[in-house]
Amino acid sequence: MSLEAIGALREPVRRAVYEFVVSRAAAVSRNEVAEAVGIGRTLAAFHLDKLAEAGLLDTANAARSGGPGAGRPAKLYRRSAAEHAVTLPPRDYRLLADVLASAVDRAGIEPAAYAAAREQGAKLAGGEVIPSLEALGYEPFEDADRTIRLRNCPFHAIAETHPGLVCGMNLALLDGLVGGHVRLDPGPTGCCVVIDSKNNER
Repeated sequence: MSLEAIGALREPVRRAVYEFVVSRAAAVSRNEVAEAVGIGRTLAAFHLDKLAEAGLLDTANAARSGGPGAGRPAKLYRRSAAEHAVTLPPRDYRLLADVLASAVDRAGIEPAAYAAAREQGAKLAGGEVIPSLEALGYEPFEDADRTIRLRNCPFHAIAETHPGLVCGMNLALLDGLVGGHVRLDPGPTGCCVVIDSKNNER
């Protein structure tokens, strides 16, 4: 499945479609994609469905609100929660991370893990906040009050099995990276940490 998913992104227009969908905080319609990418609705639908078949996008039906077709169901697309990775030869860093996280839980040394995460964040600091977060895979965006929210958790797989530890380490890592003004604000998707607007000025 991962090879198929990666292959699906080789086509330039399809990759542009995918990049637009994942850049949005909410699910998007075929019309929105067509307008944003500059292609016809039929072509947008074709690429969106191919991305869904490859496991890169999830689909849902929801009633439209306002404008033409209001009240009628529309097919909406958003990034899939599934992860895709290819390593040659095979590597399984997730297994090791899970073992280490279990060891930290059993030994009760979370404070040491948080301190190490904060130190690592401080080592990565020095540049502008948004590019630094992008380089780490957090996919940051600013909401209406200029709070920085993170669409992606780079450690999602381990966060599912060890949420307390991983969210705490995420908080400490980003605290070290941006120099404070971070807090936990978990939502249904993305990273549980948000960064208050004061950090946008760094």
